[in-house]
Amino acid sequence: MAEFTASVYQNEFLPDGGTDVHAIVTVDCSGAGAAGQSGSGDAGEIIIVDTSGSMGADGVRAAAYAAQTALDQILDGVWFAVISGNDRAQLAFPPSPEPVMVRMDQFTRQAAKDAVSRFYADGGTAMGTWLRLASRVFATVPSLSQKHAILLTDGENQHETPEVLTQTIEAVTGQFQCDCRGVGVAWQVDEVRRIATALLGTVDIIPAPDQLAAEFSQLIRNAMSRGVAQADLRVWAPQGAEVLFVRQVAPTVEDLTSRRTAVNPLTGSYPTGSWGDESRDYHVAIRLAAKAIGQEQLAARVQLVLGDDVVAQGLVKALWSADEALTTRISPEVAHYTGQTELAEAIQEGLAAKAAGDTATATTKLGRAVQLAAQTGNEEATTRLRKVVDIEDQDTGTVRLKRTVEKADEMALDTASTKTTRVKK
Repeated sequence: MAEFTASVYQNEFLPDGGTDVHAIVTVDCSGAGAAGQSGSGDAGEIIIVDTSGSMGADGVRAAAYAAQTALDQILDGVWFAVISGNDRAQLAFPPSPEPVMVRMDQFTRQAAKDAVSRFYADGGTAMGTWLRLASRVFATVPSLSQKHAILLTDGENQHETPEVLTQTIEAVTGQFQCDCRGVGVAWQVDEVRRIATALLGTVDIIPAPDQLAAEFSQLIRNAMSRGVAQADLRVWAPQGAEVLFVRQVAPTVEDLTSRRTAVNPLTGSYPTGSWGDESRDYHVAIRLAAKAIGQEQLAARVQLVLGDDVVAQGLVKALWSADEALTTRISPEVAHYTGQTELAEAIQEGLAAKAAGDTATATTKLGRAVQLAAQTGNEEATTRLRKVVDIEDQDTGTVRLKRTVEKADEMALDTASTKTTRVKK
């Protein structure tokens, strides 16, 4: 049985007239178990592989091998399917004219590997069709409480309009989780990140086809280790208060604010997806009506909920004080993750400006990113930034854009922009 705990880090003291309360809520999970083997309901896994013409024979061969290694990681008893995608989607396994899934065992595993070995490169790219088919396939097993997919592509979504892809993403949001990977450098990070973000997944670049198998295996191992199928973060705020935002800030930055669904007039619920043995940090910001010096108030009640069961709770408090030594103190946790969130934005905006030919804005934004990476101790971000800019002074954020940059390095910086470092508590 999974166990959850919640811890709150904040400066609860507000000055006279102060209204905004910020807190970092850390949620830890242990004893999650394996997918489909703990809790209620079954687990389902779909592997979606781009088999468009741009993959080429070598690319499809590498992707097929990666899919085969991923199939080896799916636990016996888990429902699964494999989809091949180009400008349309096809159920590669199980072989059926209608959407269907089968349980994993030694026989279906080998049959799926054989089917995958027959992949070939042909056609264009329409990722929306792949997602729609995945949704239909998952829907054929009503007992599934946990639905996860991995999606691989190597190119732009050229054979359907952005509007169609947007409509599809909106239609399948909340139906399953999906980790997305792009191989090579011909795909669009923003395009694939839209899918991953909406479907509570991750996005990353796989620079070379020979790295596919290791990445696929790790993604499936991670999915199989998540024994908690679905959890929601609930935030209660008092009458008259405003929830400014709710963000996951570790291990990655994900803004959950727009995903709120009302539980009651004072409580909102935010999806967090499935859980394994892990720790996540959430930044919650609440705006209250100012109270008199000496008064205190519960600013928010943050709960992790499985179904209707509250499994962890943290309280965010506010106390108005005239003591400047208390009210001017900044919570190190809040400061750290505020910087990490700004870092992600600075990297993405800087790269977008660079792509648009706006070198002045690109230099300013990426310089700020260098500064923030140093301040928050994000050494991985600093290392990636060094491949795009020459750093003259990281403390002031003084940089020069490199004349020549490998496209893969730029995309790796972009995809990793939302990855954060944990604050030392």
